[in-house]
Amino acid sequence: MYMTSINIGISEDARKQISDELLIFLSETYGLYAKTHNFHWNVTGPEFDALHKMFETHYNELWTATDDIAERIRALGQFIPGDYAAKTTITLSNDVPVAHQMIQQLIDGHETVLRAARTVLPLAQQAGDEVTVGLLVDRMGIHEKTAWMLRSLLE
Repeated sequence: MYMTSINIGISEDARKQISDELLIFLSETYGLYAKTHNFHWNVTGPEFDALHKMFETHYNELWTATDDIAERIRALGQFIPGDYAAKTTITLSNDVPVAHQMIQQLIDGHETVLRAARTVLPLAQQAGDEVTVGLLVDRMGIHEKTAWMLRSLLE
């Protein structure tokens, strides 16, 4: 459902297309949030304390990001469907991998979220949607840095 009284200098078609792609970005971000939170609860081993704290920092940041992304979708005039989280391609499992496998899965998750951001970025740029561009650029920087830091743990 779309509101019809939005006149922010971005066409309705562009707002819908951007919002649809942002919804995928939101679902991937939520999937990564859920996976990170689960790993925070379940990590074990000699690096427990450091990883437990780091994962907590990451999942809190991701939780805040989901709200920012959802609010941008709403500002563009689209509602968030109740099943948005089910659209993630980031797999959640009942298995509890060892710490280095958790780290690798989180790297993969951040890269998945980055690819989703890179899909919507040119749409926002083409529409002159600087607010969405800014949100995406900020999020991409966070995900690239986090993936780099996680990769450093495996080297």
